[in-house]
Amino acid sequence: MKKILGIGNALVDALIETHDETIFNKFGLKKGGMEMISAELKNEIHREIHGLKQTIASGGSTSNTIYGLAQLGAQTGYIGKIGTDEMGEFFKKDMENAGVTTHLSYSNIDTGIATTFITKGGERTFATYLGAAATQTSEDLQESIFSLYDLIHVEGYLVFNKDLIINICKLAKKCGLQISMDMASYNLVEVMRPLVEELLRDYVDIIFANEDEAFAFTGKKECEALEVLSTYCPVSIVKLGEEGSIAKVHGETTIIPSVKVHCKDTTGAGDIFAAGFLYGLVNNYSIADTGALASKLGAKCVETVGARITL
Repeated sequence: MKKILGIGNALVDALIETHDETIFNKFGLKKGGMEMISAELKNEIHREIHGLKQTIASGGSTSNTIYGLAQLGAQTGYIGKIGTDEMGEFFKKDMENAGVTTHLSYSNIDTGIATTFITKGGERTFATYLGAAATQTSEDLQESIFSLYDLIHVEGYLVFNKDLIINICKLAKKCGLQISMDMASYNLVEVMRPLVEELLRDYVDIIFANEDEAFAFTGKKECEALEVLSTYCPVSIVKLGEEGSIAKVHGETTIIPSVKVHCKDTTGAGDIFAAGFLYGLVNNYSIADTGALASKLGAKCVETVGARITL
């Protein structure tokens, strides 16, 4: 079986279910989006939410995908940077308990926290403090680790560190790895579109985007957006929420039906969808079967709070 490596921002998720959306304006958060925040703003937000019920879990887009792949039985590894603190140790143990081989480096800065507000319909709004993850640099990359794997999954959030993500892609190609990437967030794509285009044009083989991210990149919707993405990447997937998803793989388009469930929280659903899709690809499933597995896992994820599912 092919071995899959992930690299991304190693974070701990703090998940809060709330019906009070005034907090978004108070802290300058865009509903449904993702904002990078400072340590000071993170502390302000956490003082505000101190009395609210929170669910804590290891997180970060790529770690969610790699965790899901490990649960499916794939051979996986994860590269990230954490603090030498309780949250960092929690992150490490959680990944290793799932069967993931961790390749972690350490910082004197606290482990990052992604504060996630879950509002009606399971919509998520992220306030992300990168912490130790922001100190990850190209010097933390080791060719000897990359050479152990066949495919690397990269989260789009790393585009905020251009030097790092470009060097990840260059090293992956040097070692003969396929590159999979998740676009991560529509407002990220809007702000960093030239770099996202460079990555897709020159390096990425497999791209995952939801309909908002696909529109932000292409200016088009659904099938038309998929057509544009497929001119960059031979394997392109556009997720359409309750409407399912569409994929174009080496010139062939496949419509992937959704699995109808009660949506409680969409946190990590796209990451777990990617886990199912990548598992199908590396195991040579048909695209219809690959998509069906991905949809089933994504649906299972939205039935619970957080990005961890039990198989």
